[in-house]
Amino acid sequence: MTAPASVSGPAADRVQIFDTTLRDGEQSPGATMTLDEKLSVARLLDEMGVDIIEAGFPIASEGDFEAVSAISGVVRNATVCGLARTGAADIERAAKAVEKAHKNRIHTFIATSPIHMARKLQLEPEAVLEKIHFAVTHARKFVDEVQWSPEDATRSEHDFLVKAVQTAVDAGARVINIPDTVGYTAPEESAALIRLLRERVTGIEDVIFSTHCHNDLGMAVANSLAAVSAGARQVECTINGLGERAGNAALEEIVMAMRVRHDILPWTNGVDTTRIMQASRLVSQITGFPVQYNKAVVGKNAFAHESGIHQDGMLKDTTTYEIMRPEMVGLTESNLVMGKHSGRAAFRAKLKDLGHTVGDNQLNDVFVRFKALADTKKEVYDEDILALMAETGADGAPQRFEVKELAVTCGTTRSPKAELTLIVDGVEKSATETGDGPVDCCFKAIRTIVPHEAKLQLFQIHAVTEGTDAQATCSVRLEEDGRIATGRASDTDTILSATRAYVHALNRLQVRREKSVAPQEAKAG
Repeated sequence: MTAPASVSGPAADRVQIFDTTLRDGEQSPGATMTLDEKLSVARLLDEMGVDIIEAGFPIASEGDFEAVSAISGVVRNATVCGLARTGAADIERAAKAVEKAHKNRIHTFIATSPIHMARKLQLEPEAVLEKIHFAVTHARKFVDEVQWSPEDATRSEHDFLVKAVQTAVDAGARVINIPDTVGYTAPEESAALIRLLRERVTGIEDVIFSTHCHNDLGMAVANSLAAVSAGARQVECTINGLGERAGNAALEEIVMAMRVRHDILPWTNGVDTTRIMQASRLVSQITGFPVQYNKAVVGKNAFAHESGIHQDGMLKDTTTYEIMRPEMVGLTESNLVMGKHSGRAAFRAKLKDLGHTVGDNQLNDVFVRFKALADTKKEVYDEDILALMAETGADGAPQRFEVKELAVTCGTTRSPKAELTLIVDGVEKSATETGDGPVDCCFKAIRTIVPHEAKLQLFQIHAVTEGTDAQATCSVRLEEDGRIATGRASDTDTILSATRAYVHALNRLQVRREKSVAPQEAKAG
């Protein structure tokens, strides 16, 4: 590995962590979050020590503006950043959204690669340079901290990229982010590009270079760390690597790589690693995107050992096969300490241990569901409780539709049939449907009771814990006229879980209909 580049200044070894889960991560199809969910994620990111939170793209929709503004009002330590294109309206909207933040930043961008300038922007290079100068200059009127990005930087011509970066620096940008927008580059190229810009752009004594890498070829983290080795001192990343297409560089991998391999990655960051697992679970639960079992750092199998040779080594010395301890990322072994005889005080304490502080109303709601689960399951694990928390009171919005009764018959000698009763705006409505299987029957029955044109984009099931009595967590994603809503539910009855997940998604879709705000996938980086 090439020796790390020398960077002067009092914080030369400090790498700022710029989390874009709430902006770039939310652009993943189906990952749209409610305001309350965004606030939950933002608060946790702030508490765990993230330096900058990119809270959204304020001009994309009224909902995005409201979210960035609300996040600006609750974040206490991190800088809150709003994304903007080069137009005055974008920049002014972003400035308004972040004005309440204790520390704020405007992140403006424009594409600089030949294909983007010619095909997407339909602008000559000189016109792009003019827009860069205007955008940064205009943003500086509202905030002291302006970040500029050349979209598709890694496919830009080097000479023009240097001119573009120089224009942004001369206009007052103090953070220059170099995005690998389409996940095209490789580690050596990523490092070389940062070195080239640091060598050829003048007046960068107080400028921070940043890196933003997508994972289309599976090299986002490697490319990000290579850029840091060449002098970048900010990394843009997301929890669980969430993001468009194959995702972004994963925050947990960036942070833990620096900690575990500090011998060759001699940089520090301010993230409290013991909150990593909590953040991973929260984002997974909110978006409905499960974490792959073999995902580095936060996957279910990241600290699991089945091979006899591995188990023997672990029994003798855990460092034989573990390069980091589970506790470092906030992972503790699930303990069966809760049951049907547990009281509210003990349950509240357990929730706090799992990273959830709840009010009395939410406690009452989830406690009732916990008791019902404890009567059904022999053993209630931490994961079971987390699944209940993910489902209970997540939206803070009225639930127009609710499952009251469900009866399903199926088997080798009979056609599947579902008899479903929903409470719709306080009135019981029932339907009986047949179909290709029990889940298909239930979904058809819902459509009969609540007619709608939403298309089912995703349906998935995974077991929360082991055993035949494990809770099944189901995720359902619906799309209607550009509006996307994801519903989740957990139950030891898989069919009931699927039905409730669909109804949950329908409730959330109804909220979006009423607000008449369609999620917009405005894209950058």
